[in-house]
Amino acid sequence: MGNESNTSCDNIDDNVIPKSYRYALLSIYTIVLIGGIISMSLMINNIKSNVCSVTTTAVLNLIMVHILFLLTVPFRLYFYAAGEWHLGPNFCKVVSAMILAHMYLAFIFYVIILVIRYLDFFRSSKQVFYRRLHALGASAAVWGLILIVVVPLTAVKYGSSTESDTTTSDNQCFNFGAIFDEKHAVAVLNYILSALIIILTLALACCQMCILWCVYRTHRAMIFSQQEFWAQIKSIFFMLTIIVCFVPYNAFRIYYVSHFNANLQVKNEIALAVTTFSCFDMLTFIGRGSFRPCDTICCVP
Repeated sequence: MGNESNTSCDNIDDNVIPKSYRYALLSIYTIVLIGGIISMSLMINNIKSNVCSVTTTAVLNLIMVHILFLLTVPFRLYFYAAGEWHLGPNFCKVVSAMILAHMYLAFIFYVIILVIRYLDFFRSSKQVFYRRLHALGASAAVWGLILIVVVPLTAVKYGSSTESDTTTSDNQCFNFGAIFDEKHAVAVLNYILSALIIILTLALACCQMCILWCVYRTHRAMIFSQQEFWAQIKSIFFMLTIIVCFVPYNAFRIYYVSHFNANLQVKNEIALAVTTFSCFDMLTFIGRGSFRPCDTICCVP
């Protein structure tokens, strides 16, 4: 997994984030923290303990991903408010890695949710998938892979550098960008991950447009009165979340990794912060018909 960077290792003055950028990041993360808590609370209250489909289970996993990230946001607020980091380099790595882990994991569950809804639409039988154990087993497999493989590798490799420890240079945090110049494999991995997100998003967007056209062709003037149309609106909101929050950052990240320098460092932090607005995605379910039983909220394609 790639590493975020705010600083230049060659110029100590570049280690200090300008106040204007710090205030901008403070504002973004404050909004995300408050809005994310409200969004998660409303959605948890809606679905409560019901796990009636693969889609619902994927949504619950997505909520868990958001919650784990939101737990680290106060430490980012502390750093940007104080301008210094005094919580140790290892904890800095954890907080730094979580924002990227949040983006990648959230994207994975978005893809799962959208693919399930698309398959349900094209499936000739409109029966709902109720195999709860299958959904829970898939979730356990994803989290097991993360805990057994990804977390240990991240703990060992994330932010490692052949140079002196840059994470605490001038009491700053998130100073891992130099690794792109030092380790070509890390840069290549970032290119691959960013390209995959962009390509998969384009493929999902094309599929969504095809589904909307099919719905329109079937119902035409009566489309706004059809449950099928409003079910697709939820999918569109998920697609828009990916397009607005993730695609711009990953397009920028390809350029950032290939042209890593001090001038792009803070811009990368701002772009990365924008991805966290995906924590508002649960508001998709707060609206028209959101207080219906779980089987009609989560399981309708």
